[in-house]
Amino acid sequence: MNQNTGILWIVGICAGVLLIGAMRKRTEWLLNFVLRMVLGTLAIFLINSSLQKFGMTSGVGLNPVTVLTSGILGFPGLAMLYGIYFYKNL
Repeated sequence: MNQNTGILWIVGICAGVLLIGAMRKRTEWLLNFVLRMVLGTLAIFLINSSLQKFGMTSGVGLNPVTVLTSGILGFPGLAMLYGIYFYKNL
């Protein structure tokens, strides 16, 4: 198992624990947050993989800050992360 797979497993398990813990309150909000967080993590992984195919060695890192940013802000947060990345690296 490589590092990216391990990170995805950890994020999935944490999302599951959060979902179980808050089933009684704000289920719709929590489900929306977890879904955006998981999809944002998957999008970061896929975009970074695509950037590597074009010769860019690094991209937006998968860490708690980027996962929470994509979970809270959704697609605009993901666009912001890559906007900051391209601004600093180009």
